[in-house]
Amino acid sequence: MRTIKSDVNRVKGIHNKMFKNCVGSGRAYEGLLAEHQRHLQIIKTECDFKYLRFHGLLHDDMAVYSEDGQGNPIYNWQYVDLLYDHILSLGMKPFVELGFMPKDLASGSETVFWWKGNITPPNSYEKWKNLIHELTVHFTSRYGHDEVKQWYFEVWNEPNLDGFFTGDMKEYFKLYEITSKTIKDVASDYRVGGPATAGCEWITEFINFCYKDKVPVDFISTHIYGVNGFFDEFGIEQVSLDPSPGAIVDDVARVHDQVKNSPIPNLEIHFTEWNSSYSQSDPVHDSYFSAAYILSKVKKFENLVDSMSYWVFSDIFEEPGPPKTHFRGGFGLLNVQGLKKPSFFSYKYLNKLGNLELECDDESAWVCKDDKGIQILFWNYTYTKPKDIPDQVYYSKDLPALPAEKVQLSVSNLKPGKYQLSIYSVGYRQNDVYTEYLNTEYNGTMTKEQIALLNSKATGLPVMQTNIVIEEGKDFVYELDIKQNDVYFVTVNEF
Repeated sequence: MRTIKSDVNRVKGIHNKMFKNCVGSGRAYEGLLAEHQRHLQIIKTECDFKYLRFHGLLHDDMAVYSEDGQGNPIYNWQYVDLLYDHILSLGMKPFVELGFMPKDLASGSETVFWWKGNITPPNSYEKWKNLIHELTVHFTSRYGHDEVKQWYFEVWNEPNLDGFFTGDMKEYFKLYEITSKTIKDVASDYRVGGPATAGCEWITEFINFCYKDKVPVDFISTHIYGVNGFFDEFGIEQVSLDPSPGAIVDDVARVHDQVKNSPIPNLEIHFTEWNSSYSQSDPVHDSYFSAAYILSKVKKFENLVDSMSYWVFSDIFEEPGPPKTHFRGGFGLLNVQGLKKPSFFSYKYLNKLGNLELECDDESAWVCKDDKGIQILFWNYTYTKPKDIPDQVYYSKDLPALPAEKVQLSVSNLKPGKYQLSIYSVGYRQNDVYTEYLNTEYNGTMTKEQIALLNSKATGLPVMQTNIVIEEGKDFVYELDIKQNDVYFVTVNEF
């Protein structure tokens, strides 16, 4: 029997909640859509992410930059203000990704994605500098210095991939230097960083460049995914999740060590994108498997970084074009209709853990406490996919989970009294809207009634709730059987 044992008097310390410091969204313009904003409200309320990061702030559909007939700049903050006002109204803050290049400022015509983000360097670094200056001044004027100094400014996105930046590393360093110095000229305590690379590349080179040339830098940012492969702009390639225990975790640890052993060892470390798969057509994102996968990774890198920004919170996401089906293997924690995927509940349960973490030897569990009682989050992570079958084939099926293990929960030194025991879970056909969807017949688009029925299958309500009494000198003990890739969240709260 697997035993998860804790003592309320043995506190490990403040629970590290880096997992909810940031979450991703597709692009700025999508954030103006009403349904996307509804999804963001759900995510903030139930998962309490602190920062929001997205592409395309400077893209032409946000209309921030154009030029008149004489080449003079025209700045326009109307859509940016609408978007940022909404983000801040929810109690979130922007993690500002500066890109892509406005068409009138671009040195070339190369683009990425269905919405054609321009990936070329500026045709005039002087005009780029002025744009960044005016944008930063506008943020300061509208929101105040004390607010903006809490934000992060990240320069570009994945410049080490030619699909995202046509320049080389030297060109990116030039772009970064001009951008960071311009922001610091507005306010020296504004936080700026990079290199925002794919696959944890350029970290050492970037730090050495900033140190040697005295270029401002406050944080390191990079990205990592759990499949091996290359940039897949439209999610066409067949991919396979890396089954090794060190997938993602080893790269996170490597970046941590590179920063700590660098000439600037105190830089914050932000993984501004992470997910099981970088493919936007990988049904592992929709599968109940993802819930345990997420927790198994977060547990291992929680003390290595300052944030791990899950990419992304909603399937209203248009890199390959507007969604054509209800579930397409998109990155989101919510599908297009706002149905909560199993992955959503991992972050919801994480958010409900108390601020004090108790000592616990189980590597697949947290035990925490607050002034109401205790919380136990635990899971079984089992990699079940055969080696030679792509994710797109395997996870697109109804995959019943096999029995895994018997678990005993044991918590000592709870004070005697009456408590409410609540058990929540996600797994196969439990808050598993995707499996329910796979067994739904519909013609083209699901009806409102079908969507409502699916929504009723992912409410997150307790699977069991009862009152118990803890007697003097007795431990809280509870046993249950769990299946492969089940996730359980248990609370024991005082009346």
